[in-house]
Amino acid sequence: MSESCGDAGESGDCVDAKFSFKRQSEAPEETNKVGQGGNARAVPADPYRYRMDYPSIGTCVIINNKNFHSSTGMNLRNGTDVDAGAAMRTFSRLGYKMKMANDLTVGEMEKLLYTVSQEDHSDSASFVCVLLSHGDEGIFYGTDGFMELKKLTGMFRGDRCRSLVGKPKLFFIQACRGTCLDEGIQTDSSSDQSSDRIPVEADFLYAYSTAPGYYSWRNTTNGSWFMQALCEMLKQHRQLELMQIMTRVNHKVALEFESASNTPGFSAKKQIPCIISMLTKDFYFPH
Repeated sequence: MSESCGDAGESGDCVDAKFSFKRQSEAPEETNKVGQGGNARAVPADPYRYRMDYPSIGTCVIINNKNFHSSTGMNLRNGTDVDAGAAMRTFSRLGYKMKMANDLTVGEMEKLLYTVSQEDHSDSASFVCVLLSHGDEGIFYGTDGFMELKKLTGMFRGDRCRSLVGKPKLFFIQACRGTCLDEGIQTDSSSDQSSDRIPVEADFLYAYSTAPGYYSWRNTTNGSWFMQALCEMLKQHRQLELMQIMTRVNHKVALEFESASNTPGFSAKKQIPCIISMLTKDFYFPH
């Protein structure tokens, strides 16, 4: 089946999917000490802000899939190494302990993220995962096939990864979610009590590069629109709350990018990222 663009040996904007892919298919109240002259007084921590006073901000895992088995029908993802390198620099600068893996099969992706989910994150304030590959709605590609995305992210649910309970788990996903094209339109000029129970799906953020059902664009030279914008906004606005940063990412992708493709019907297209938050507090990177 033909692809939406030929990545191999060509430059320009591409999408991370087939051209016409169809499937059948714990603690006492936290306090801060304030005061002068030795007369410190205890002030309760902000119940609407995630704690960042852990020894480590956490681990960041990057899965970067570029080369695919011929049986998948998926093209080489030129430009993805630019995304991976930018993500590595960005999250390392923010203080994360980095783990990078390239060209993983479905089984290898499962094994890597399961292993990380079973590690002790007690000294970590958060967890980040950057996923770069082909995809479709609800699925993500390894080099030898695809799997349900929720199977990967679900390993970090509260009932499966106890040491990250109540902590933010951030997933940044560069992959197509379907085969729709966006034509665009013209516009006019705390405290966590140990006895509390929380949903196992709480404290996740899923930052998708595109809206449900749509292609996700990647430039074969400069990297994907979403990852370019994400890394730039994290660098420029790290002092802002995470959702404010992500709104700026949406703004940049929506207004500053438009496709230029050699494939008929694929030029002058737009894209909007999609941020799904189950976070229960404000998240600020340390600075």
